[in-house]
Amino acid sequence: MPANPLNTDDFGGQMYDLSMSDEARPLLEKVVKFIAAEVDPITAEFHAMGEGREDRWSWVPGQLELLDGAKAKAREQGLWNFFLPDAETGEGLSNLDYAYIANELGKNSLASAVLNCAAPDTGNMEVLERVGTQEQKDMWLKPLLDGKIRSAFVMTEPHYASSDAKNVQTAAILDGDEWVINGEKYYASGAGDPRCKIMIVMVRTNPDAAPHLQQSQILVPIETPGVDVLGPMHVFGDDDAPHGHMHIKFTDVRVPAANMLLGEGRGFEISQLRLGPGRIHHCMRSIGAADKALQLFCERGLTKTAFGKPLIQLGANIEHASRMRIEIEAMRLMVLRAARAMDVLGNREARVWVSAVKAMVPEKVCNIIDQAIQMHGATGVSQWTILPSLYHSQRTLRLADGPDEVHHMVVGRAEVARYQPQPLAGLQTGMVDYDNPLQIQDRKSTRLNSSHPRYL
Repeated sequence: MPANPLNTDDFGGQMYDLSMSDEARPLLEKVVKFIAAEVDPITAEFHAMGEGREDRWSWVPGQLELLDGAKAKAREQGLWNFFLPDAETGEGLSNLDYAYIANELGKNSLASAVLNCAAPDTGNMEVLERVGTQEQKDMWLKPLLDGKIRSAFVMTEPHYASSDAKNVQTAAILDGDEWVINGEKYYASGAGDPRCKIMIVMVRTNPDAAPHLQQSQILVPIETPGVDVLGPMHVFGDDDAPHGHMHIKFTDVRVPAANMLLGEGRGFEISQLRLGPGRIHHCMRSIGAADKALQLFCERGLTKTAFGKPLIQLGANIEHASRMRIEIEAMRLMVLRAARAMDVLGNREARVWVSAVKAMVPEKVCNIIDQAIQMHGATGVSQWTILPSLYHSQRTLRLADGPDEVHHMVVGRAEVARYQPQPLAGLQTGMVDYDNPLQIQDRKSTRLNSSHPRYL
């Protein structure tokens, strides 16, 4: 059945309480100061060091040392692993509290990495923390939490519409105490980084099972024999080296049966666990990117002149600044409400809110960045500004973690269901995480949901 639509219950005002907790506010202040003092000053130097390197899929001498130095300072100050809700491994922040911090991370391209809050590691760490065995945690989660290695999430396939995860064809067959994997994937983000050591791979383990029980997720070390990284996929002509979005072929790749996550046929459950928080984390950072684009728009408009006037006074530029700020604040409120919904309702019940912001935010941020590019003229599409990079990321985000159309389907069908006694044919979606009941419940949602009438 479709999920509950938006705006039908404020749960006694809890859904409108968007204030940051008193406990987290000092942390936000520390993050803002740290980024200004330790991250902003090294960002240009870090990227400049990598320009013109002979091997695009490597880091030049001194580059990682610069980054690791900032990471060490962040960890020393307790600015580390904010995204994890478990206080033993992260800061124990609510989704709402983290939204405010992620907004600041989105303003600088290095900030998330320095504070060990960068995708795709965030989602992979959360999966391992929630469903990994102790052996899996010791082997992979610990070095990820320590910021020693990187990881990749590998799902999308070049020959099938991967927005419907039931289409995944990469096969894993159990042979004794090993899984044998064969298939082809692309846009495996992060798999080009030499620090990437482990991948979580979506595979089909039982084609004869019910559609939502055919898929599994399995840990595959990137150096396993048979894993062939064919090369990078480009985004608007950019290979994004050395991070990369890689094209990978799996040929008779053997991994231990113990590398299966949670259990055979439970890949969709894991996707729900991963993608709900992951989607909203992206949107949180996107608000920061939009803020940065507006800042650059205004600074350019105030410092450059044409036809005898500052650019900001020409045409509709003042109105553009107004509309950009209004859109940013509208998006911010939507993201904060979605984060609050996750805290109050739990990830599954909040999924319509998450889809709403995932459909809304990247598209609007693209428009804001595009307006900032226009203000910069030719410079706006050049290597002299971060705007092209910001645009690449946001335009890609309209496809990553589900395209806009799927998320509009989720919101729209929930809305239509309010007025339709029976679900309309065609309103059901094959998206991985919306139609099938899940057995996983996060700790916060179990605790919070129990007091609401809906769950009694």
